[in-house]
Amino acid sequence: MSDLPQRDPNESDPFEEIVAAETDRDPDLAVIEAGSRTLRTHGGPAQDDAPARPADPAVDQALREVETELATRWGETKLEPSVARISALMDVLGEPQRSYPSIHITGTNGKTSTARMIEALLGAFELRTGRYTSPHVQSVTERISLDGTPVSAERFIETYRDIKPYIEMVDSSQEYRLSFFEVLTGMAYAAFADAPVDVAVVEVGMGGSWDATNVIDADVAVITPIDLDHTDRLGGTPAEIAREKAGIVKQGSTVVLAQQPVDAAQVLLKKAVEVDATVAREGLEFGVVSRQVAVGGQLLTLRGLGGEYDEVYLPLHGAYQAHNAAVALAAVEAFFGVGSQRPEPLDADTVRKAFASVSSPGRLEVVRHSPTVVLDAAHNPAGGRATAEAVSEAFDFSRLIGVVGASADKNVRGLLEAFEPIFAEVVVTQNSSHRAMDADELAAIAVEIFGEERVQVEPRLPDALEAAITLAEEEGEYAGAGVLVTGSVITVGEARLLLGKG
Repeated sequence: MSDLPQRDPNESDPFEEIVAAETDRDPDLAVIEAGSRTLRTHGGPAQDDAPARPADPAVDQALREVETELATRWGETKLEPSVARISALMDVLGEPQRSYPSIHITGTNGKTSTARMIEALLGAFELRTGRYTSPHVQSVTERISLDGTPVSAERFIETYRDIKPYIEMVDSSQEYRLSFFEVLTGMAYAAFADAPVDVAVVEVGMGGSWDATNVIDADVAVITPIDLDHTDRLGGTPAEIAREKAGIVKQGSTVVLAQQPVDAAQVLLKKAVEVDATVAREGLEFGVVSRQVAVGGQLLTLRGLGGEYDEVYLPLHGAYQAHNAAVALAAVEAFFGVGSQRPEPLDADTVRKAFASVSSPGRLEVVRHSPTVVLDAAHNPAGGRATAEAVSEAFDFSRLIGVVGASADKNVRGLLEAFEPIFAEVVVTQNSSHRAMDADELAAIAVEIFGEERVQVEPRLPDALEAAITLAEEEGEYAGAGVLVTGSVITVGEARLLLGKG
């Protein structure tokens, strides 16, 4: 049975009312807009799940104490590639990660959005979910979610305190202490077991085979598009990076592959053969049949492992998000055995309701109007190209001002080159992270790409936002100029707070 509200036959159809009201618009566009608006109503508003600081001062202080303790450990960019420490922690905790099935996600771009879509689909089919993603946009508590909602600060603190004695036990027995990411991974797996969840959706931190998350034996492995990122640790070609990421594909599992570079696909398919994994490939076993721009997102027809699902409204912009949706759908179908154990597809109305509820903070997220300010966490050239294409498609900006704050260890030149065609001017800045590239250093690269007259330097992010908004407003209230803040998840998270979100 459909979970969508049933309409009284004597009542007017809201879809038809919206179409009728759009008599001065292109008829096809009116239908698309009506579809998106009614589907959004059915799915409910997307939730803002990037929490702010706790309102209770005592809880806030306790959370800060946990964050301070976590900050004494190796950060996420300092690695000793091994699962020995996390395996030792899982052992003393009683192997919590083996108490529930899981879906494991790796790739270069699109992991978090895909994880959110998978979580929404599983939840719509009444499964209790745990989701572990990284990095966070505003609060470390975002990384561990139960039933689609980040754990409360109180639960985060309690989980840390519960496993802290075991963390210290492992620290004392290993050459190196558990890292920040390893401790968070242990917390997530323990929280999921304690809930308990029906299924865990787990995003790798970096790579695959030696990533801390890779102590699970996932029934479904998902590999989003692979491109060049973290080349100093993962390899300098897509094939080398794919070799590391293929480590999450386990014996007898199903691997869901997004579209990949040829050399990466060859490595991934070889690994699947070695471990007797079933393969589902985008463009062959599943994919995007069609997509149309709609208000606030897009209207899709997806081909899954069990058939086609039409009129799927996704409240996210960009072709890449449509492809993420196809991958997420195939992953959930594989989890339920569609196409293998069961011939029938998933209930289409439930799929539509799930996708209509998806949110992804900091991914082409509009946080202000007049002028429109959009946030996007693109931080590598491939992500930048996808975002630039999506902005051009989804927003009719007459002039776009960029605000860019990037990390020093990224391919910043490639990122800026991706945005050069769509930015009229760029304001370069830096976030508060120790990894942030110095604003003057970033400006020197930007001047080579944009020319000196198109680059403005504002080292403080609040000043950069104000400068960009002022530049956008120069065209006048109705001119259609906008601002895109990008370059780093940290930059986007800090801008989000400054602009009143969370």
